[in-house]
Amino acid sequence: MRKWRLMLSTLPIVCALLILKLLFRYLGFEGLIEFGDVGVVLTGAVFLTGFMLSGVMADYKESEKLPGDLACTLENLEETLVSGARAKGLDDVEMRQAVVALIEAVMRWLTKQSAFSSVHAAIGVCAVHVEKLESVGAWSASRAQSELWGARKQLTRMDVILKTTFLQTGYALLDTLVGLSVFIVMVAKFKTALAEAIVVPVVGLIFIYMLRLIRDADDPFDYDATGSHGAAEVDLFPLKDYEGRLRSRSAEGLALQRAGVAAKAGEGLVAVGNLGA
Repeated sequence: MRKWRLMLSTLPIVCALLILKLLFRYLGFEGLIEFGDVGVVLTGAVFLTGFMLSGVMADYKESEKLPGDLACTLENLEETLVSGARAKGLDDVEMRQAVVALIEAVMRWLTKQSAFSSVHAAIGVCAVHVEKLESVGAWSASRAQSELWGARKQLTRMDVILKTTFLQTGYALLDTLVGLSVFIVMVAKFKTALAEAIVVPVVGLIFIYMLRLIRDADDPFDYDATGSHGAAEVDLFPLKDYEGRLRSRSAEGLALQRAGVAAKAGEGLVAVGNLGA
């Protein structure tokens, strides 16, 4: 139903326009100007709609790539931190937990549960772990730094897309032309009631739907706290899938760590018992 969400929410507006137009005819108001004389206005509105849509889609196509690219960058960062920690005898569970905190901060930010500053704070924690690797001479420190830089760049680009819109002056003209086109159709004179019943909803649907689609596509990361989104939002499944894999590996690492601690504690008790004997 996602692809029909915008259409279904636009249809009530179109039906209201049709009912209002038919009511005008019923009351004896047939129109002020022939519909054939206003074609140039509708043509201009169509041209501007296509221009705005093409501009918005350029950013939208880039936005579709960002969740997948970010998921790959974070997974590479995780593997690099963990491998470097194991090579130098550091706590690899702690390294992985830092990436868990980062992906959690990213998901909370995308669903408007926290500010972008929380993402920067989580990146700073990962940077501290990179410094730990660098301090012990781990070969993976420079690679981890590069992956962290890539993640910061991708997240900053997502933040820019979230906070900016495409050509505000273009939206001003588009809103004006769409409103003017709908108004002209409402006061236009049609030869028959059948032509009126066909043209009014079709023209209204095209312009209102496209205006709403452009605005929706211009904000491809418009998620709320529950994870709900509009009809043209970018799917975050690459990040969600990676978060699931990361949590699974993190839980396994914690379990192994606890098992190792328990085993060492048991060995210590046995050694104490032998000394007492």
